[in-house]
Amino acid sequence: MTLGFGLCLLALFVLAGIGAPIALSMIVAAVVYLALRGQDLGLAAEQIIQGLYDSFILLAVPLFIVAANIMNAGTISERLLAFCIALVGRFRGGLGHVNVVASLIFSGMSGSAVADAAGIGKIVIEMMTRDGRYPPGYAAAITAASSTIGPIIPPSIPMVMYALVSDSSIGYLFLGGIVPGLLMGLVLMAMNAWMARRRNFATDAPVPIRELPRLTVRAFPALLMPVILLYGIYGGATTPTEAAAVAAAYALVLAALFYRALSWRALYDILAGSARSSAAVGLVIGGALIFNYIVASENIPGRVAGALAGLEMDPLVFLIAVNVLFLLLGCILDATTIILVIVPLFVPACRQLGIDLVHFGVVTVVNVMIGLITPPYGILLFVINATTGIPLRAMIREIGPFLAVLVLALVVMILWPELVLWLPQQFGYKG
Repeated sequence: MTLGFGLCLLALFVLAGIGAPIALSMIVAAVVYLALRGQDLGLAAEQIIQGLYDSFILLAVPLFIVAANIMNAGTISERLLAFCIALVGRFRGGLGHVNVVASLIFSGMSGSAVADAAGIGKIVIEMMTRDGRYPPGYAAAITAASSTIGPIIPPSIPMVMYALVSDSSIGYLFLGGIVPGLLMGLVLMAMNAWMARRRNFATDAPVPIRELPRLTVRAFPALLMPVILLYGIYGGATTPTEAAAVAAAYALVLAALFYRALSWRALYDILAGSARSSAAVGLVIGGALIFNYIVASENIPGRVAGALAGLEMDPLVFLIAVNVLFLLLGCILDATTIILVIVPLFVPACRQLGIDLVHFGVVTVVNVMIGLITPPYGILLFVINATTGIPLRAMIREIGPFLAVLVLALVVMILWPELVLWLPQQFGYKG
């Protein structure tokens, strides 16, 4: 490690440690590196501009953010929730099951765990805690855990970012996330059922079966969103970025014209909020692009790959070691930083060891999503705390069982790559 790179890392960790935004920390650290190496400081701006303008795929990120915010508005979330309650609300722990199923459905529309937790998750928490039916900490914990499914089932903003740094196919990454997302939902529902019996949670009044067709029809236009998105990509009609534009347009037409649940003022607020969210993500991506240039200049990925080749490490051992590292980093870093800064260090090593990059990408995204609920830096816990006022301490006490089953699901995905690769292979993926 050169002195310049060492001081660059020191600046990054010191700034991040004192609470500076991670994007600004990366940019300042990059400027420190360029100054010590005697390179033109304008190179930082050049890397940001070239990286953002040369990556058409990044346009999908703000479009998915807009689509998620529109779907969170008006009556769309309520219609989806009514459908989920009729479907699984009749069982013991029914509203916990509704929470998970709603996240599974909404994940096909948003691509963002935060959008899931702050939108439909907030509504479900209010339903669960009404009249003391569930402890607030439990309701918040299962909401945070189920929100991690959002970026696994397509669309997925983190998978778009992984595709950017690994040059993998977004389409196959999206397909690879479907079965793992369903597995995560299954283990969360199993844990909720066990907890409901153990703690004797009340059974809610079941919705009559005869009401299910009516509620399905009311929710059907919203349920079509993931179908339209996936058909556009895998039917060859659109690229993933174009599919994101179609999703945003469909959400707008649905909310404004079909459901008539969107005023001009609400639309302005949605677009303004989406612009702020997109700018924040774009700044992190820009900082990561500069940092990745520095990492490439130091040939860090090549050194990592060479070291692993010399050790003759087994691919499975490598996967387990890297995932343990990501789980630890998830306690102190956000998902975007890990994907854009840390993951590129290991992509060449994956190629060297013959690890499938779609499998590695899906497992990595699942891993960093689990990091969103691991204390002390569990961003979803902070989001739910900010939107509901439920104390962090109450959530942390209840999150353990759900965290455990999600890690178990991650281990299953690592040990059996077929869970990830089976569906992409049905659509022609050769690996």
